[in-house]
Order: sequence, then structure tokens, then C-alpha cells
Amino acid sequence: AIPSLVISDLPRQVTAPHLDPMASPTPPGPQSHHRDKWSKKMDFLLSVIGFAVDLGNVWRFPYICYQNGGGAFLIPYTLMAVFGGVPLFYMELALGQFHRTGAIPIWKRICPIFKGIGFAICIIGLYVSFYYNTIIAWALYYFYSSFSGTLPWASCDNPWNTPACTNYFGRSNVTWTNFSRSPAEEFYMRKVLEIQKSGGLYDVGGVRWQLLLCLFLIFTIVYFSLWKGVKTSGKVVWVTATLPYVVLLVLLVRGATLPGAWRGVIFYLRPDWGKLLSTAVWVDAAAQIFFSLGPGFGVLLALASYNHFHNNCYRDALITSTVNCLTSFLSGFVIFTVLGYMAEMRDVEVEDVARDKGPSLLFITYPEAIANMVGSTFFAIIFFLMMIMLGLDSTFGGLEAVITAVMDEYPQVLAGRRELFVLGLITVCFLGSLSTLTYGGAYVVKLLEEFGAGCSILAVVLLETIAVSWFYGIQRFSHDVKAMLGFTPGMFWKVCWVAVSPALLAFIVISSLLDQPPLMLFDYQYPEWSISVGYLIEASSFICIPFYMVYKLVWTPGSLKQVRSRVGDPAAHAQAGSGQGPPLGSAQDQGWGAGQMVDAT
Repeated sequence: AIPSLVISDLPRQVTAPHLDPMASPTPPGPQSHHRDKWSKKMDFLLSVIGFAVDLGNVWRFPYICYQNGGGAFLIPYTLMAVFGGVPLFYMELALGQFHRTGAIPIWKRICPIFKGIGFAICIIGLYVSFYYNTIIAWALYYFYSSFSGTLPWASCDNPWNTPACTNYFGRSNVTWTNFSRSPAEEFYMRKVLEIQKSGGLYDVGGVRWQLLLCLFLIFTIVYFSLWKGVKTSGKVVWVTATLPYVVLLVLLVRGATLPGAWRGVIFYLRPDWGKLLSTAVWVDAAAQIFFSLGPGFGVLLALASYNHFHNNCYRDALITSTVNCLTSFLSGFVIFTVLGYMAEMRDVEVEDVARDKGPSLLFITYPEAIANMVGSTFFAIIFFLMMIMLGLDSTFGGLEAVITAVMDEYPQVLAGRRELFVLGLITVCFLGSLSTLTYGGAYVVKLLEEFGAGCSILAVVLLETIAVSWFYGIQRFSHDVKAMLGFTPGMFWKVCWVAVSPALLAFIVISSLLDQPPLMLFDYQYPEWSISVGYLIEASSFICIPFYMVYKLVWTPGSLKQVRSRVGDPAAHAQAGSGQGPPLGSAQDQGWGAGQMVDAT
């Protein structure tokens, strides 16, 4: 049942919570089980920033920016952030902080029939962990290889090089052609990945034991950062979330002093106003901001659920989302000063150098430039250390979302067993990543990256926004925010939550489904059957939502009208769903509904 959007300003009497139409079903109060809290406010802020600022800020934003009009792209990017990304970022922080629970059980308090969203979020989180940590393992391999007097990707004199290898730095008689391969490209493909030993997805080959050891070390670090909860992860992020900014500034200063750096900056920011007439540019801007800020992954819900009840999550949302967007913009300068330098050395246009995107930008293009700088070993070490830190932060957040959701859903089974549960989850993620460590593992990574968290996560965010704004009710949600912060969200936020943000998400989902370019990697055309597998992966998470709806409607006792009331209205669900009344120790036990808590606040 969709609650009324009209609310009285008259003082309420203390009544049973289910009689108050604006009462939240399970208002915040003492938990029936112990729940950790952040030791310091900065632990939370750094964790959120660390999750939002990831490898995509470094490799995706600069490429998307120059491809879609340079400086002109900042206009749709900013508009999409203001009207789409930031409002949903704020919504998730507020939901997590008010209900103090993870992505699965929170739907009992919002709209029970949408509980499948929580399961879908957890499945998507697992898919991301299967490939994302492998990319961090690649960075760790590079980090280890950087501890040498001469970087192994600096020359063509290595056993893995081919006749196509062309080293043009410091040489005037070398011509760069479309068939040329740089030492950095051959190191990445033939030494790190050994992709020449794979025939594609039909024949991915055996597991690279060096990458297996790197991934094992990564997951070991992740386990000991998460096993005790926010008490440990909140301390780790002081290093993993701050060190990348120091490195970015060092690399920016170094890049700005390279010959030809100005060419890259001009190419990065030169506005192409005609691009703004293209629908694809606006789709890319919206997709970039949603994937960058990360609403819908359950991470913001989980991290905010460990906040104190009256923490100012509104200010936190503005600060962290602004830091994320500015970091993306700063990363563009770090990348394109170096691309300008490479174009100067090759005597080609910046556009020809900047054709690489995704991981190739970080594992081929940038290392190639570093290898030919003075002090190359130092810059290689700090660059790949930065990549490892950026990746670890996002992994912490993604897995914490799954951990919090499952432990809050099954507290009777998992309470006091967090260490064992985290160990089991890490083991599942490690085993699920094995296919990405094979000789053809890069093809698997690309497939999971495209379909593991593509349209499915955008559709999940869309349904989440609709469920909160239209079913839970924007007025009820606004009262929750007022109970925490002492003020009601302004009209701008309400309009965005109810109409603008859902419209933008629907626009992206439809556009993405209608425009499906061929999937390729390293000139390898993905076979049709692999695309079908990708669609199955994409559907396997989203299908949880309608399946749970059907399950809830079929198995909930009572007439159809009674069932619709119980599964659609959270207040009715809290009162009649289990027949046991509200949880022990909750505010309802004390005769207080959410509306009374608002007035008391």
C-alpha cells in the first residue's frame, strides 16, 4: 500500500505505532543484538570516500571525458551528479543510518515485497569481487616487478618480446605504425597475462600461479581488514584512502613538468559543444556518475548503518560526493599530462595515444610513460601502490555490504561468528576468481565487468528509488530524516527522489539495452554464446526481485487483500507479518512510533 503524502503538523498523542500512518515499522532504538559503531567520524568518511573513489576514477572518467567533448562533457556530468547521483547518495546514507541494518533486512521496514532487491545486491557484490580483485592482483604483480634497477617493460630485450616490439623513446629513427607494439603492451599481455597461451573463451588454459599468489595475498589483506568489523576496517582506510591522494599530487606535479604535457591537457579540456547534442554523451555522463558514486551496491547502506543516530548524513553526502567528483577531474590531469608526453615522443596526435581505455590505460599506457621518466622505479612503485590502495578500499566496501546484509538477516545464526562468516565469504570470492587467473582470464574479467554489474545494478537502483519514494512514501522518509537531523529535506531533494532520479535511471537502462555494441578485447571478438552467458549472469541477480515478490504473495497467509496489505505496507508487516510484534528493545516496545520520535526530537 502506498502511504498518503499528506501529514498533519498537529502534535500527536502517544499511540500504538501501527495507528500512525507515518510511523516507520521498526523505528531506531536499542538493537536486540550488539551492533558496532564507528570509533571516529573520520573513519566513516574515509571509508565512504575510499569506496566511491576507485580505479574507475583513474581509468574511466578521463577516457569518457575526452571521448564526449572534453570540457563540454563537464556540463552533463555536473547536471547528472546534482540531479541524480548526489540525491541517491544522500538517500542511501539516510536509509542506512535510520534503520541501522543491511541491504536485505532493511526491506522489512521499507516495503517487504521488495526484499529481493537486497538479495540481488549481494549477488552483484559477489560478481564484482570475482573480477575486481583480480585487477588488484595485476597491480600487485606490477608493484613487485617495479623493484628493479630497470623496469622490465622498458625495453624489447626480454624473452617474452616479439619482432613487433618497438621502443621509440630516446630514438629519432623509429617509425610508429599500427602494427607496432610497445614494450609495456607486450609485458602486460605476454608476461603478466600470458594471453598468447589462450585461444579465447573456448580455451582459457591453466591458472597463472604468480597471479594466484598475488590474489591470495590480496584476499588475506582483505580478510584481516574486515574480520573484526568497522573497528579494524575504519583504521585501515586511514592509509588506503589517504595515500592515493598523496601519490596523485606527486604524479600530477611530475606529469606537468614533462615535455608535451600541455598537449594532453588541451586535448582533455578542449570543449566540443556539438557533442552535447548527442544522446550518447548524456547517457555516458549519467552512467559515469551513478557507477562512480555507487548507490545501489548496498555499501552506503552498510557503512551508514554503523553511524550514530543523529550523525549529519546530509553533510556527509555532500562532502564525500564532491570529493569523489573532484578526484575524477584531478585524475584526468594526471593521466592526460602523461598522454601528451607520449604523443610528443611518438610524434603522433594525443588521440592516437589515448585509444586505450579501461585497465589497458593503467597497465600499458601509463607504465610505458613511467618507464621513460627519470626516477622510473620510484614512480612505478608509488603508482602501482596507489592502484592497490584504490582497489582495496572499494573491495572493503563491496564485501562489507554483503557481510552486513547477511549477518543482519540471520543474526541468530551468525551473531558472534563474524570471523568464520567472513572467512567463508572470502573463500567463496577466491574460488570464484580462479577463472580470471587463467591465461585467458582477461577475457573472463571483461565479460564479468560488462554483465556482472551493468544494467542489472542500474535497474536495482531504479527499483530501490521507486520503492522508497513511492511505496514507503516520501513524507515518511522525510520524517525519518527529520528524526535524525532535526530538519526535513527540502523540496529539491524530494522532487529528485520522486521523479528526476528515477527518470534518469530509466533513461540510462533503456538506452543501454537498445545500444549494445559488439564486445571485444585485444582484437578478440566475443562469440555469440558468451554474450548469452553474459545475459544469464546479468539476469541471475535481477531475477531475485520478481521471484521474491511471487514467493511473498504465494506463501503469505490470508486473503489477497490482506496479503497485499502485509507485503506492501511495512507498518502492517511489522504488526502482522510474523505474529510476534515488534523486535524486543525497539522503540515500539516503549509505545513510540516514528512519528512520536520526530515530535520528541
